[in-house]
Amino acid sequence: MPRYSLDRWLHPRSNGQTHKLSLAELLNIATDVADALDYLHNSSWPTVIHCDLKPSNILLGSDWTAYVAEFGLAKLVGEPMDQSNLNIGTESTIGIRGTIGYVAPEYGAGGQASVAGDAYSFGVTLLEMFTGKAPTDDMFTDGLTLHLLAEAGLPDKILEIIDPELLLDELHDDDSGILINCLTSIIEVGVSCSKDSPSERMNMKHAAAKLHKIREEIEGIS
Repeated sequence: MPRYSLDRWLHPRSNGQTHKLSLAELLNIATDVADALDYLHNSSWPTVIHCDLKPSNILLGSDWTAYVAEFGLAKLVGEPMDQSNLNIGTESTIGIRGTIGYVAPEYGAGGQASVAGDAYSFGVTLLEMFTGKAPTDDMFTDGLTLHLLAEAGLPDKILEIIDPELLLDELHDDDSGILINCLTSIIEVGVSCSKDSPSERMNMKHAAAKLHKIREEIEGIS
């Protein structure tokens, strides 16, 4: 793809990139990915569970449109997913794999591949996009995770967890209140999607709808 993968742009200093994605660019990418997963989970037949969503598997077109790629670990389910039961998935987990930091915790414990597993990976990816911290960062030790860091910032300490470079570029006197509210809402989606319990996670249809609403609010002040 013309602009490679999302991973290349999230941590530009590590690969020679100098461009840092703006709030609008990040939110557009996140919304594209949420829409793609919503389609795979709820409109595709058979239902597709990606099983390895992460920034390096999100490709970017020349206009920054995001595409979910790399379906080598994907699982197919012959019936549409029941949104009232997020644990529904494949009958076997033999051979299931993922990427450390992004893979749902239940997979490591022998849990079934599920749409809730994809929601977890999306939530972690969303938090990484807006905090600037990868889930495998050296700071995450002794039980601290990206999810817990983000959760601790809600709602009153949101500016302490958002990527400082993003804040530097985006916050202005006239619209800072609205932007802070939008950033809070984005982090809330990421935290809701990445809860430890699959049954407590926000599903991708709901996540996509939330991100569309947030994007409309930001577009309203641009």
